[in-house]
Amino acid sequence: MAKNQNLLEIENAKLVFTNFAGKERKNPKNNQIINREGQRNFCIMIDPDEAERLKADGWNVKTYSSGDEYDEPLNYIQVAVEFDKGFPPTVWMITRRNRTLLNAETIDALDGADIKQADIRIRPYLWEVNGKAGIKAYLQEMYVVIEEDKWEQKYAEYMYPEE
Repeated sequence: MAKNQNLLEIENAKLVFTNFAGKERKNPKNNQIINREGQRNFCIMIDPDEAERLKADGWNVKTYSSGDEYDEPLNYIQVAVEFDKGFPPTVWMITRRNRTLLNAETIDALDGADIKQADIRIRPYLWEVNGKAGIKAYLQEMYVVIEEDKWEQKYAEYMYPEE
């Protein structure tokens, strides 16, 4: 992970809690809304040392604990994905035979995908409200390599005969 010109760049990112479709989600324990309808986002796992540095810089690093005393807490950053504002992200989905530029109508394909590798650039947005301040993470650019299953690989020549 490195900061470059105010961007946060993460190579080989581990994506969790993906919601590229922007579906409403509720906490199963208390039925509270944890993601409003239309809010596309995902989270990236952050190692403990990097999490401390990012927190010190003002990034909103969150911690997930499974509740098991033997499991270490996991640090992550939630990244917003917005196509309808001034800086829409560039997202490339890469398979063995194809490279596809995703948009607001197609990005939800990543929700069910087996992501093999992801390299990401995140644009920080500095906010201040009622005396509190921080950094919200927005997706600027992402390259995602999809792990195809053995059937997709076996029948790829029939799906893309012109190649």
